[in-house]
Amino acid sequence: MNGDFEFQYPWLLALLGLLPIYALLRGKVGRLSALTFSSADIARAAGAQARSAAGRFLFFLRLLVVALAIVALAGPRMANYHVETETPGIDIMLVLDLSWSMMAIDMGKPAEKLTRFAAASGVLKDFVAKRQNDRIGLVAFSGVPYLASPLTLNHAWLDENIERLHIGIIGELGTAIGDAVIVAAKRLKAVPNSKSRIIILLTDGDNNMGKVEPLPAAQLAAALGAKIYTIGIGIEQPCYLPDFDRATGKLILDAQGNVVLEQHVNGLTFPNYLLQPANYAVLGKMADLSGGHFYRATNARDLKSIYNQIDRLEKSEVKLRRFTTYEPLFHWPLLAALGLLALELILANTRFRRVP
Repeated sequence: MNGDFEFQYPWLLALLGLLPIYALLRGKVGRLSALTFSSADIARAAGAQARSAAGRFLFFLRLLVVALAIVALAGPRMANYHVETETPGIDIMLVLDLSWSMMAIDMGKPAEKLTRFAAASGVLKDFVAKRQNDRIGLVAFSGVPYLASPLTLNHAWLDENIERLHIGIIGELGTAIGDAVIVAAKRLKAVPNSKSRIIILLTDGDNNMGKVEPLPAAQLAAALGAKIYTIGIGIEQPCYLPDFDRATGKLILDAQGNVVLEQHVNGLTFPNYLLQPANYAVLGKMADLSGGHFYRATNARDLKSIYNQIDRLEKSEVKLRRFTTYEPLFHWPLLAALGLLALELILANTRFRRVP
């Protein structure tokens, strides 16, 4: 927003040009004394100063009053120019897999110990930061889905909710892909006047829990007007699940700083758990049924590239609305004119009072 000074009726300022003409035509200022003096010298000495001091000053005040009144009539004002964005907005529900398999450390070099969840959460935050004009929500799921954040424009609050998530925060084990998609689709449908509805599903497994299978869930989402982008994360071969703290989601390392592959749960030790790749065929069909797209991410770089592609595909159309508000200022010259008029009247009837 910026502001400029202007007049609503600038043509009225032309009347100011008449004031000098009026002053010239009026001739001598000040009125002659009506007193009779015994000597002309006395009258000359007393009268000349009265005209130059009193008459000229009072006449100047009157001209100044008229000038300020003309300025007030011209309507001085401050024009404040505004530019607002009108964005129809895309409503996006992020669906994030929080099953135990997301702790696999196959998204970077072995020394990085970069888990699938760590890579996904970082990329999600970057994606959210780019979509300032869109409402974004988050569904986290494992054996059951949970709404981590409703659709919101408060992306700082959404980031906080992403940060507080970790593997193990959901007690129900498994992967309920279909149920999670249903929750996301219903949340999108509940928002009226949406330009576009998008679901971005990220998972590394196959549906093995929940009441609804993935394909019927995708069909329902499409019927509700939602497009699904599916992302299968993880390498395309079996890998082992490292041990981790279920309360914090942190990897458990041995004395040499290596990951521990045996699972320790409630004081019990379990053998190495072999993870299978995601069901890419189902993810591809889900995307096709809803008019979306299926992607594969085998490392953090791939995952970042995928979200960048989705960001480019689903752009919000931003329109600018320009308008102007006005702050009237006519009262300031008007108040000044009234003040000077009052001063003229007071002086004319006191210090510069004319004796008849």
